[in-house]
Amino acid sequence: MSSLPEPVRQLSAALGQLPGIGPRSADRLALHLVQADPGLVQQLAQALVDGRARTVTCAICGALAEASPCPICSDDRRDRSLVCVVERVLDVISLEKSGTYRGLYHVLGGKLSPLNGVGPEDLRIAELQRRLKEGVARELILALGSDVEGDATAAYLAKLVVAPELRVSRLAQGLPAGSGLEFADELTLTRALEGRRDVR
Repeated sequence: MSSLPEPVRQLSAALGQLPGIGPRSADRLALHLVQADPGLVQQLAQALVDGRARTVTCAICGALAEASPCPICSDDRRDRSLVCVVERVLDVISLEKSGTYRGLYHVLGGKLSPLNGVGPEDLRIAELQRRLKEGVARELILALGSDVEGDATAAYLAKLVVAPELRVSRLAQGLPAGSGLEFADELTLTRALEGRRDVR
């Protein structure tokens, strides 16, 4: 919308940088915000600032929390022999909602994608190797999407793990083809965890 005032255009451009927000949605959100109650806008602005300032990355698993280590890594009731490798923090949230998995996590921060310039050094693979060298884990569950990059990342990690005593498994393919964990419901995730298979 070229008729928008400059401050609204700037707000729309900023909102358009968020994932899933296209140009038209950004314009609608910007228009809504500049016409909203000033108290609501102030509350939203403060929540954004606080959310960013008070959230840290867990030094162990890479998930988000208010302190490091995160509540999952700090929980002595979790099964420390299981480490579930996921692509993003959102995947941890999806698996936790299923209520089935009681082990630990490792967030890679993406997946291998040579075409997009993402190699092993761009992911938290070195941190995973350090964790596995501690020798506590007995099974590595690869909970990665079933797209080409997810398959390539899973294959790379399976070859990387050379400890014969460590089982390497992958979620059963009940997940939506070509998509990530966030699109799967709790029942699908539960069945995928229960039906996981060895990859080596």
